[in-house]
Amino acid sequence: MKKRLRSKLLKQRDSIPPLQRDLKEEAIENRLFQLDIFKKARGILLYVSFRSEVDTRQFLDNVIKLNKNLVLPTVDSSKNVLLLYHVKSSMELKSGYMGICEPGITVNREATLQDVDLVIIPGTGFDTDGNRLGYGGGYYDRLLSIESKRLAQVEHIPTVALAFEEQIGEEIPAEPHDIKVDIIITDERTIYC
Repeated sequence: MKKRLRSKLLKQRDSIPPLQRDLKEEAIENRLFQLDIFKKARGILLYVSFRSEVDTRQFLDNVIKLNKNLVLPTVDSSKNVLLLYHVKSSMELKSGYMGICEPGITVNREATLQDVDLVIIPGTGFDTDGNRLGYGGGYYDRLLSIESKRLAQVEHIPTVALAFEEQIGEEIPAEPHDIKVDIIITDERTIYC
């Protein structure tokens, strides 16, 4: 069921025309940057967009210009985990796992969830209860559950998903290990889950 739903939502996301996509992404960025938890956050874990995801590459330097600490993930496929690194500029990115841009400078740039006040995560689809359909790798589920348990002093870190309205479904199937998001920002609304 998840596989079919993922395929359907990806087709809907892929079919958004370029000019409409640009307008939608601008609306999403504006909503994100106006969010109180975004304004208050000192450290932000963001992802670098891939394929037809909401384009976060334009957000990266804007986050840094706002004097916020930008943290980006890299995939360690040998351990099946995300590693986090502080990034000072989008110019530091290089092609990584599956061609997704990742931090290219990692020495002395290691980060943990203790360094962030806000987590912004990708997905293929969401419902208004905060259920998230990822890409099937479980990277963010593991990061947010395992890392939080390891760092017992870390309180709940708000999670935000960026999505086109076309990615919002009636009901996303969820399993006990799936991490829900707190807020979904689309081009039309901000959904508090």
